[in-house]
Amino acid sequence: MFYAFNGFIPVVHPSSFVHPQAVVTGNVIIGKDVYIGPGAAIRGDWGGIVIEDGCNVQENCTIHMFPGVTVYLRAGAHIGHGAIIHGASIGKNCMIGMNSVIMDEVEMGDECIVGALTFIKANEKIPARSLVVGNPGKIIKTVTDEMINWKTMGTRLYQHLPEECFQYLTPCEPLNEIPENRPSQEKLYQTWNKIKQ
Repeated sequence: MFYAFNGFIPVVHPSSFVHPQAVVTGNVIIGKDVYIGPGAAIRGDWGGIVIEDGCNVQENCTIHMFPGVTVYLRAGAHIGHGAIIHGASIGKNCMIGMNSVIMDEVEMGDECIVGALTFIKANEKIPARSLVVGNPGKIIKTVTDEMINWKTMGTRLYQHLPEECFQYLTPCEPLNEIPENRPSQEKLYQTWNKIKQ
């Protein structure tokens, strides 16, 4: 669902997919090849939200801010299931782990990885290529090339997902039993196999 707020109407590039059960409000700009999952709340009512090309915001994420702040998700940022980004800037090709909370005025450098359930307190400045875990979040090491390559491959899968959603995702009624002609699950891995090559 999309909602205008106080004269601001969300802007979404046509190559991006916003699930009908996500809610995008007000001053929000979504770039190319972005995936927004069901249950996401992206609320640009008190400030702005800019989601650059190739990002994904997965199921049940929340993005919001205090008045006058703009939240930035730089190109290729990967926001895991249930994460909260409140008034922060997330660098290019970062991964925010599931159910993490990134607080106000956090500035996260490019290619950081934040572990699941991590809490990063307000005003933290996280250098590029940091691996951050814990509550409160602590930098435990530098992200290796191998780690960032793994992250980038996973994000590529999400960058293909909008096109697949436009092509294959349709509302339906569930079946009462498993049909004999049910497709092989391998069909679901076609994009992943292409990306890995």
